[in-house]
Amino acid sequence: MKFNFLNKQKNRAVNHQNAKAYKMTPEMELYTAVVTTGLNDTYYDSGNERLQRIKQLMAKCDPEFVARLAVYARTQMNLRSVPLMLSVELAKKATGNSIVSKTVGNVIQRADEITELLAYYQTANGRTGTKKLNRLSKQVQRGLVVSFNKFDEYQFSKYNRKTDVQLRDALFLVHPKAKDESQQLLFDKIAGNTLATPYTWETELSALGRQKFASAADKTSAITAKWEELILSKKIGYMAMMRNLRNILEANVSGAHIGMVCDYLSNEKAVMGSRQLPFRFLSAYREVKNLTSGYTTAVLSALEDAVMHSAKNIKGFGYSTSVVIACDVSGSMQKTVSAKSTVQLYDVGLMLGMLLQSQCKNVVSGMFGDTWKIINMPARNVLANVMEYHKREGEVGYSTNGYLVIDDLIKRKVVIDKVMLFTDVQLWNSNFNMHSFEGRWKRYKAMAPNAKLYLFDLGGHGTTPLDIRRDDVHLIAGWSDKIFEILHSLDEAGDALARINAIEL
Repeated sequence: MKFNFLNKQKNRAVNHQNAKAYKMTPEMELYTAVVTTGLNDTYYDSGNERLQRIKQLMAKCDPEFVARLAVYARTQMNLRSVPLMLSVELAKKATGNSIVSKTVGNVIQRADEITELLAYYQTANGRTGTKKLNRLSKQVQRGLVVSFNKFDEYQFSKYNRKTDVQLRDALFLVHPKAKDESQQLLFDKIAGNTLATPYTWETELSALGRQKFASAADKTSAITAKWEELILSKKIGYMAMMRNLRNILEANVSGAHIGMVCDYLSNEKAVMGSRQLPFRFLSAYREVKNLTSGYTTAVLSALEDAVMHSAKNIKGFGYSTSVVIACDVSGSMQKTVSAKSTVQLYDVGLMLGMLLQSQCKNVVSGMFGDTWKIINMPARNVLANVMEYHKREGEVGYSTNGYLVIDDLIKRKVVIDKVMLFTDVQLWNSNFNMHSFEGRWKRYKAMAPNAKLYLFDLGGHGTTPLDIRRDDVHLIAGWSDKIFEILHSLDEAGDALARINAIEL
C-alpha cells in the first residue's frame, strides 16, 4: 500500500503489547476495523469500544468512502451488522446527501435487514417512548423504499418475526410505493398481518413440536419423516443445512436423503451462491465430527469438497512461486468471533491459511507463538488440517513472536517469493533479544530483495508492526475468502482501498 505521509514520526505508534508499531491512515484503519468485527467483544476492545472507534474513524473519512465501505462490507465481505451500523451513522454525518439512500438500498440484502436497520436507528438516535422511530431520516426512508421493492411474499414472511421493530411497523413508517398491483396486495398483507406462513424448516418443526404423539417412538418417527420431507423439498437454505447437520444425522434419515444433503453441500454452484464465511464450514465440521452415525464420514467429506470449491478464487500460486504461510496462535488470537460462536480468531487465521495452502504448489506452513514451528499438511483436507493445527497450538506457546518466521528464513538462507502471516498484527518479541519484526524483515530483504510480505489482519486494532508504505509490504484485512481476490489484485497493482473506492453506489 502506498500512502502520502508528510512526517514519518507522526506515523509511529505502539501496539497493545507496547511494541513499536505504525499508524494507518484513517481510511485504512476504518477498513480493517470494519471487516474484522461483528460488533462483539474482541480481545482488546469491548463491543462498545469498537463501535465508538469506528464512529470516530468515520468522522475522519470522506462520507463517500464510508458509503462504499458499507456496501463493500455487505456485498463483498458478506458481513451483516456492521454495514447496517455504518449506513445509520452515515445518515448522521451526511444529512440530506443522496449517498445515504443509495447505501441503504445496496446494503440491505435480506428482508429482515429492514427491521434490523431500524432497530439500530432508534438505538443510535436515543429514541424512547411509544414513537421511537418518528422523524426518520428522509434519505434512510428513501433507501428503505428501494429495499421494500426487492422482496417477495416468501422472503417477507420468512423474516416476519416478533422483534422490537416488526415488519408491519417498518411498512407504516417507510410508506413504500408499490410497483404494481400484486405488490400492493403484498403490502396489504404485511399491514394486516396476513402473510402466508412460509414453508421453512423452522415453521415445519415448530408445528410438529405442537403435535401430540402416542409414544416417544412415534414422535421420533415423525421427526425422521419431517426431515426427509424437508430435504426432498429443497427449500432448506445452504446455511440452514450446515447448521442442521447434527439434527439431520441424529434424526436417522435414510441414506438416500443423506446423499441428497451431501450432493447439495458439495455442489459448486450452491457453495458459491451461499456466500459463507470460511469459518462457517469449520463450525459445521466440528459439530458433526464426533457423531456416531455411519454417515458422518460422508458429510465431513462433502464439507471438505465445499471448502475446496470456495478456494478456487485463489490465483497465482503455481510451482514457480514459493510461499511461507505462518498462522498466529497467540493468546490474543484465542477470542471467539462472536458471543455464540465456538470459532476463535486464530481458527479464522488457520482456516484462511489452510485455504491458501490448498492452492499452493511450493509452500511451507506453520504456526507461531513463543516459537515458530513448521507443520506441513496435505493440500486437500483443509478442515481436517485446521483441526490438527488446533490440537497442536500449545506446542508453540502463546506469545506473538512473528519475527521468528523471518529469522528462520535468514538462518536457513532460504529465498522465498511471498511470506504470509495470518495474525491480529499485535506482534512483539517476548525474548527481548532486540530482534524486532521490522528489523528482521529489513535484514531478510537484503538477502531476498524480491520477497514480498503480506499481513492478513484479523483483529483490526489499527497498527502494523512495520511501515506498509513500502512496496514490498501489504496489509489485507477480513475474515472472508474474498481477501484472496485482493491478494491477487495486489500483484496487478491494486489494493483493498482501490477496490472499495471502485464500488458503485
